[in-house]
Amino acid sequence: MSSRRLPSGDGALIQIVDAALADASRRSGDWLVCRPGCTQCCVGAFAINQLDAVRLQKGLSDLKEKDPQRARRVRERARASVERLSPDFPGDVKTGVLDEGAEAEERFAEFANDEPCPVLDPETGLCELYESRPMTCRTFGPPVQSEGGLGVCELCFHGASDEQIAACEMVADPDDLESTLLRKLEKTKGPRGWTLVAFCLQ
Repeated sequence: MSSRRLPSGDGALIQIVDAALADASRRSGDWLVCRPGCTQCCVGAFAINQLDAVRLQKGLSDLKEKDPQRARRVRERARASVERLSPDFPGDVKTGVLDEGAEAEERFAEFANDEPCPVLDPETGLCELYESRPMTCRTFGPPVQSEGGLGVCELCFHGASDEQIAACEMVADPDDLESTLLRKLEKTKGPRGWTLVAFCLQ
């Protein structure tokens, strides 16, 4: 596992994103049905950047100090996931870094859509590393702008109009602090590029 440290501004980034989530959740009210134990967004492989990876690794290291058995179970699930994913992994299996380019993106779109996140506790339906979760997880649920327009979780905003959905939009990182921190991190020794939760925790 990596021994890289998070850049000093990561705590500020988390505060900004979590505050944006709290604000969007308040505006969304009952349309936002995300609750502990709802795991739809925890199934299906998704790409994370190296900032997310280092944050998760630190979270697992902290969990190992507090609860070694839980940390061991997370690591075991991650290793089992890597074993299942490796034969068709659209990237470098040794580093866990995904290939780039249009063809690689196409392969990834059809890849591991039924694979549960190894950090998800299958018994409780809760995230074992919730405080260290990736940005994708922190911004899932409320309406978020993407290349395809304003995206929302398919379980949320039933009965809401386009205007009502737009009024709840979450702007997670308005100054793009994440990109600045990622560039800083990727200047240090270690993998670069996108990876998966399982590969960074095995």
